[in-house]
Amino acid sequence: MNVRQTRILLVDDHEVVRTGYRTLLEMNEALAVVAEAGSADDAYAAYRKHRPDVVVMDIMLPGSSGIEATRRIVAFDEQARVLMFTMCSHPTVVQQALDAGAMGVLTKDSPADALVDGVQSIARGKRVLSRQVAESVAFSHYLPESKLFGYLTPREFEMCRLLVSGHSIERIAEQLNLSPKTVANKLSTARRKLDVNSDIELVKLASEVGLVPWVTERRIGLETTDTPRR
Repeated sequence: MNVRQTRILLVDDHEVVRTGYRTLLEMNEALAVVAEAGSADDAYAAYRKHRPDVVVMDIMLPGSSGIEATRRIVAFDEQARVLMFTMCSHPTVVQQALDAGAMGVLTKDSPADALVDGVQSIARGKRVLSRQVAESVAFSHYLPESKLFGYLTPREFEMCRLLVSGHSIERIAEQLNLSPKTVANKLSTARRKLDVNSDIELVKLASEVGLVPWVTERRIGLETTDTPRR
């Protein structure tokens, strides 16, 4: 009897990493990788083209993050099933990923079979959190400052992430296909929610809650040398 395969879209900006994931997943005959992508834009386009059963999404992508890619995919198809597979277990980032529509978050230091099990669980409509992620979220109430970022929508969070990473408003607008005026207005709303009065205070707050190492990781290799506006 032929078993219907779960069709998977792999999203990670490192080709060698995607190759490893593909090999691991396709050792299970019930799983098939039908497409790959290395950026948020490519992930969205690949989803629209292939309509996979499950998306395995890295949060840390160059330019727009996997959170933004997930938001766009779920906006296009509310039935989309996205599993975040990432090195980042920061509770604020995890919560933003879930708010964007992800059905699960696994860390890349999970056992190899956790990815296979996670994909199969997501395909069946179940939600998945790795142990490390679950513990991070469970203890997040001990980090009251982190809760402030939880007031942001995924899109507002993405704009703040790009701003803290050193992008100008114009660059953020280009990255998210928005007008600079829209970006400026949304960033103003985000600053009010975070109770900060300037971009410098925003960067300081992000640093205090431990977000800066994550949001700046992709700074190396960017085409511009923009700095946060004051």
